[in-house]
Amino acid sequence: GTILRMSTAYHPQTDGQTEIVNKALQQYLRCFVHDQPKKWGAFLHWAEWHYNTSQHSSTGFTPFEVVYGKKPPSLPNYVSGTTTIEALDATLTDRETILQVLRKKLLKAQEDMKKFADKHRIPHPFKEGDFVYVKLRPYRQTSVAGH
Repeated sequence: GTILRMSTAYHPQTDGQTEIVNKALQQYLRCFVHDQPKKWGAFLHWAEWHYNTSQHSSTGFTPFEVVYGKKPPSLPNYVSGTTTIEALDATLTDRETILQVLRKKLLKAQEDMKKFADKHRIPHPFKEGDFVYVKLRPYRQTSVAGH
């Protein structure tokens, strides 16, 4: 069976999935508010939208697809000045600007993570289909049971 455990505001460690979502949202928000950290609340809905419409490696689908069984709707690009309502024009123009900034910052963050991960990797000179020697060592399990 399952046991329901309530998490508290500053201790979300109760639920592993919640921790993963919170970590991803923190990363997205860092990209958004790098220059203006006090404005993170204004960007939260965009971070959530991006998380829910991005493909996740564990399922191969977006969370939107998992819940609704179809691809998420795409946001149409907005060209400034195509509406006569000033407030709507300002909101949609801001949305486009934010999405462009987010795309750039997320790509940079991915490049930085790749550069960091590749720092300790050594490229192998062989290609798929090449014959290689494999040195096998007997596997010896050490156990702490009984100590």
